[in-house]
Amino acid sequence: MKIASIETIVLRIPYTCGGSTDTEVWGGKAWQTADALLVKVMTDDGVTGWGEAFGYNVIPATKAAIDQILAPMCIGRDACAIEALSLELQQKLHIFGRGGPVIYGLSGIDIALWDIAGKAAGQPVHRLLGGCRAPKLDCYASLIRYTDPKTVAKNVERAVGQGFRHVKLHEIEVAPTQAARDAGGEDIGLMLDVNCPWSVREALDMADRLRPVNLRWLEEPVWPPENVAGLAQVRAEGGIPVAAGENAATLVQYQQLLEAGAVDFLQPSPIKMGGITELRKVFALAAAQNATVMPHSFYDGPGFLAGVHVNAAVGQGSLVEWRYFDLEAKLYGSAGVPANGAITVPQGPGLGMDPDPEVIKRYRAD
Repeated sequence: MKIASIETIVLRIPYTCGGSTDTEVWGGKAWQTADALLVKVMTDDGVTGWGEAFGYNVIPATKAAIDQILAPMCIGRDACAIEALSLELQQKLHIFGRGGPVIYGLSGIDIALWDIAGKAAGQPVHRLLGGCRAPKLDCYASLIRYTDPKTVAKNVERAVGQGFRHVKLHEIEVAPTQAARDAGGEDIGLMLDVNCPWSVREALDMADRLRPVNLRWLEEPVWPPENVAGLAQVRAEGGIPVAAGENAATLVQYQQLLEAGAVDFLQPSPIKMGGITELRKVFALAAAQNATVMPHSFYDGPGFLAGVHVNAAVGQGSLVEWRYFDLEAKLYGSAGVPANGAITVPQGPGLGMDPDPEVIKRYRAD
């Protein structure tokens, strides 16, 4: 079974967030839509696999990396030799960097190939990886940055009312974080992702101010994100568990985070660090060092499903991140949405669901 074609598909789907359309700037410009880059891989015997590559404002660069570099190297290759192809592409293309658009593109292709492997075998991906630890996995509602304490409180109350027992914020101030705790109560697991804004000293000062909020974790508090020693210092002295790894791209980087004592929770993002092939290795690495993996999945396409399948097969106490958006249309309809704070693990072949062609047709932007 050979790879016959690889197609990239850009989607732009309007959204609201708890009645708001205001979105903080991430990646150079404010979001007006929830943009996604799908990767469609077809084999010579007609099997179609769906993947997703990162993403958002970097889509033009990732799409170019797939269309111009990765796809020509993959077409004609054995679609079942996923591990070997991944390693070869990484070795041949490392001059482009060990992270960034080339690895993002490779991630999307890898996920699509696992979808193909499952469909060819008539099995869900999680069974190919070893099984399914539970029919449903607990999720946490991952909010955007609102800044305004009242808006934060409103959306935390809304998420809790929908059954989520864990909520993650993207605030960078104490007041909206405290408002979330007051709104959710002490029984709600509350996490805070600040997206790498502070020096080590600033992070320690903020940790001191945030400690009374009783956070389950403080995520990526230090700039730059590769400052592993600084992150370890914040973890050692800040008094709040630390999470990081969304911006790591290789198994060696995750190993460095663990060996430095920099994290309590590892957060690999399947559409940024090599797809399912590499994600499962991070779970194994973390298990060997008694750390918990909480995959980053601030999206809801094939990349989200990839994280669910790996989590279901090898996760240990791992929550699923659910992007708390109200999308105008959903790729998988209600089947791909958590209910009462939990996501049902797909049981169909491959990733278990294919994107709705009508949604693709309506929101395709390329």
